[in-house]
Amino acid sequence: MGVVISLEEGKNKQASVKPLVDLTKADMDRVNQLILSKAGSDVQMIPEVANHLISSGGKRLRPMLTLASAAMFGYAGDHHIKLATSVEFMHTATLLHDDVVDESDMRRGKSTARMIWGNQASVLVGDYLLGQAFKMMVEVGSLEALDVLASAASVIAEGEVLQLSVAKNMETTEDDYLQVIRAKTAALFAAAAEVGPIVAGSARAERNALKSYGMNLGLAFQLVDDALDYGGKAAELGKNTGDDFREGKITLPVILAWRRGTAEDRAFWREAIEGGKNDDDGLERALGLITRYGGLGETIARAEHYGTVARDALAPLPDTPWKDALLEVIDFCISRVS
Repeated sequence: MGVVISLEEGKNKQASVKPLVDLTKADMDRVNQLILSKAGSDVQMIPEVANHLISSGGKRLRPMLTLASAAMFGYAGDHHIKLATSVEFMHTATLLHDDVVDESDMRRGKSTARMIWGNQASVLVGDYLLGQAFKMMVEVGSLEALDVLASAASVIAEGEVLQLSVAKNMETTEDDYLQVIRAKTAALFAAAAEVGPIVAGSARAERNALKSYGMNLGLAFQLVDDALDYGGKAAELGKNTGDDFREGKITLPVILAWRRGTAEDRAFWREAIEGGKNDDDGLERALGLITRYGGLGETIARAEHYGTVARDALAPLPDTPWKDALLEVIDFCISRVS
């Protein structure tokens, strides 16, 4: 079930994270070693739950942003390794918590931790990883980096609560939705990119450039994810197509279809999202309405807009392989819909 989205423009189809992966490989090897070390505990369930998600095949884009944004400004120390690991732990903790809140059964093609160990274990192991993340931030000794990542953690939590408050509410506006994804997703992308130039001792303008790049990349990334939920394939998503619909999440494709639909269409959305009538037949109709009113194409257009803003943020910086790799990440994030 579902419609696979295809972009008319082919410029992004060959985009890849490989240049970034290759450039950061040596440092990512160190990050991965530190992840395994810091996820350990004498309490057996902690490494079991943590490693279930940590080893499940995510691209680890966020820690790579930290490594790249430090290296592109000539940083030669090792603080970026701990900060990148902190970023990944923050991300992993939010996934563990999200799956409990959303009652998700599948993550990255595997059963979620909550399905195996239960909700309590998932929440508590997420808390443990957050604690380890903050310990590493303190060890780095940069109050500025600590402030950026701690602020991001607070914003992410606010985003989680805001999403709860707008869930299953068809009066949610596009501005409300953007506020949620800016907090839940983009804030960590922004922080991950900003702490690199901080430890490199870069100027405020360079730090701001990377922060803007990360924020807008994160917005583009989440917009594409939300489009894929209605137009992707389960194998590519690592979750079931239509999960957002079944969970009553108000995402941009739904907002656009609701806003542009007839009174009959809006009655359907209220029954499906607010009333919980979200079976396979409901999903099929939702897909038809989203397609009819251009919800997928315009969601991708919004993603491309934020991708352009991210690209512009890096424009004043010197041309280097690091910059080229970060620019290609933008194209990769958007090309996932092709």
